Amino acid sequence: MIPLWADLLAVGIGALQGALFAAQFRDRRLDWLGVAIIGIVVGFGGGLLRDLLLDVPLAPLQTNWYVVVATGAALLGMLLERVFSRLNRLITALDALTIGLFGAIGTTKALALGIPEVAAVFVGVLAAVGGSILRDMLLNLPIALMHVGSLYAVAAAAGSGAIAVLLSLDVPVLAAAAIGVVVTFGVRIASVLFGWSLPEQRSIGRLPKLPLPPFARRGRGRTVTTATGVIHLRPTTASVPVVSNGDAPPHPRRRSPIPGASRHRG
Repeated sequence: MIPLWADLLAVGIGALQGALFAAQFRDRRLDWLGVAIIGIVVGFGGGLLRDLLLDVPLAPLQTNWYVVVATGAALLGMLLERVFSRLNRLITALDALTIGLFGAIGTTKALALGIPEVAAVFVGVLAAVGGSILRDMLLNLPIALMHVGSLYAVAAAAGSGAIAVLLSLDVPVLAAAAIGVVVTFGVRIASVLFGWSLPEQRSIGRLPKLPLPPFARRGRGRTVTTATGVIHLRPTTASVPVVSNGDAPPHPRRRSPIPGASRHRG
């Protein structure tokens, strides 16, 4: 069983961070309800996606405390946005802590239900980044997870993978979860401080040309485009004799690949 205080802590920090993020967009003119909704979505998003994947009762609907904590944290973040806006490092730290907590809770819950390790890590990663995905969709913003420089999913995967490995080594659950949160937090903060990011998407512009073997090189021809169509020319060694009027021996002439071009004109 996931301790209630741990789940509520993750929901509260996620709602606070979501409200701080939404309050920065003055041009959207969000009211109190709008900020509260964004905070609740960020606080609930990861847990809802986690429980839907695991096919278990939705945790935020099992007690009244989830809605109360998420709403209160969201409104607190809205009211103190000017104070927290001066502390950018604090917002980044809260973001990293939210990812670590949701990833740890999602991974341990999946493993407790008998889900295989790789699938449990996937559930943990989705629980960690689910709130930010829903937040960006509601605010009609590009999803931060899919752009260069985020490393949200990489940090969550590192922490969730560490938890799965530690639990397979019979490490206590609380210790493994704490280490997973620290790993996620460290990777996320390091990516911000040192500018770590995955390479930007690219495609292979030109394939290298491989040398052809001699027998294939001799059989190659060339293509000529004419007014009547495309003619494929193939080399040939056949020759036709040319009859001369003198006593000199006939000189052979190579046959042209174009029909009718090698016909003697006299």
